Amino acid sequence: MNKMLGIALLVVGVILLVWGVNASESVGSKISETFTGSPTDKSIWLIIGGVVSGITGAGLLIFTGRHGGAA
Repeated sequence: MNKMLGIALLVVGVILLVWGVNASESVGSKISETFTGSPTDKSIWLIIGGVVSGITGAGLLIFTGRHGGAA
């Protein structure tokens, strides 16, 4: 069950990262970046969400099933 959740979170993380990078390269974000010096809040939150989701999913995949005792 945890491996399925890990795969799902990893996939969602990659999708959010791609979406966030695309949003940060949009015309509206470039205009906002020209005046404020930073990309839009939407693109920043998408990238942060993608990183957190991806790390959580990878952690679940790596550490699922390792319980340290003899089975």
